[in-house]
Amino acid sequence: MSSVKELVESKCLSSVPSNYICLENPEDSILNYETDNIPTIDFSQLTSSNPSVRSKAIKQLGDACRDWGFFMLINHGVSEILRDEVIRTSQGFFDLTEKEKMEHAGRNLFDPIRYGTSFNVTVDKTLFWRDYLKCHVHPHFNAPSKPPGFSQTLEEYITKGRELVEELLEGISLSLGLEENFIHKRMNLDLGSQLLVINCYPPCPNPELVMGLPAHTDHGLLTLLMQNELGGLQIQHNGKWIPVHPLPNSFLINTGDHMEILTNGKYKSVVHRAVANTKATRISVGTAHGPKLDTIVGPAPELVGDDNTASYRAIKYSDYIELQQNHELDGKSCLDRIRI
Repeated sequence: MSSVKELVESKCLSSVPSNYICLENPEDSILNYETDNIPTIDFSQLTSSNPSVRSKAIKQLGDACRDWGFFMLINHGVSEILRDEVIRTSQGFFDLTEKEKMEHAGRNLFDPIRYGTSFNVTVDKTLFWRDYLKCHVHPHFNAPSKPPGFSQTLEEYITKGRELVEELLEGISLSLGLEENFIHKRMNLDLGSQLLVINCYPPCPNPELVMGLPAHTDHGLLTLLMQNELGGLQIQHNGKWIPVHPLPNSFLINTGDHMEILTNGKYKSVVHRAVANTKATRISVGTAHGPKLDTIVGPAPELVGDDNTASYRAIKYSDYIELQQNHELDGKSCLDRIRI
């Protein structure tokens, strides 16, 4: 299966090949919110030594998880130099020859490093305008050795990202009325799963006919995302698609299915999608943070009661990932499979 980047570079494309044409129109039901309508969390306030400031930030964090499942994170302390280097070296990976990239064309879902195209070409009825690199980076770090410096840059970046997410999960635990380290202990995060997904969306001659990634939710607890200067992420809120325009030097954070399962639906995973453009290649770098792969996750007993019965059956995290990856991406269809 050729990559989208190879397809674009090998032909002077004037139109999209028929096997990429998607019936879902990315322009349907777009509601252009201003950027400041999307919740913004100030990380420096969330970690403040002032109890009043921190308490207010924790409430804002809980509100964002409950009402949106999505927020921008500012003042996070990750240097712009490092962020830029991650984007630059990620682009450098996709600029390698197809032969070099195919050295990482893993066939198995849990291969340490896996390069590919679309989502799952064995089940996708329509191919998506997207190439990807997936690396399992925790509890064991894995990354390609090319281009030079790529692995070292990623290792520094994902370590800082994990520290941010651990702090966010502490705030989320408190926002739920639980002890600060509740999620950390329950999900065994010291050995938790951290999956790095780098997406490459090459320019497309007919972006209205294709989808970078269709409407879906992520499988983990939280996903931390950054991207180059090109937009393309859209989130679903109150039945409308909202294009996301990130604040400078911010991270985008979204809740995943296992946050919804663990909180018994109090905090829901957010449906989102990626669209293509005609201008240039969009690079996004997402890190999905979840429990240890063999952890069985169900609604926390502390959040279940007589008037709030369990809404999801418990499932091993690795089994849930397989369930999602072996079916077409389609909104919350994977979560619906374990809904009681």
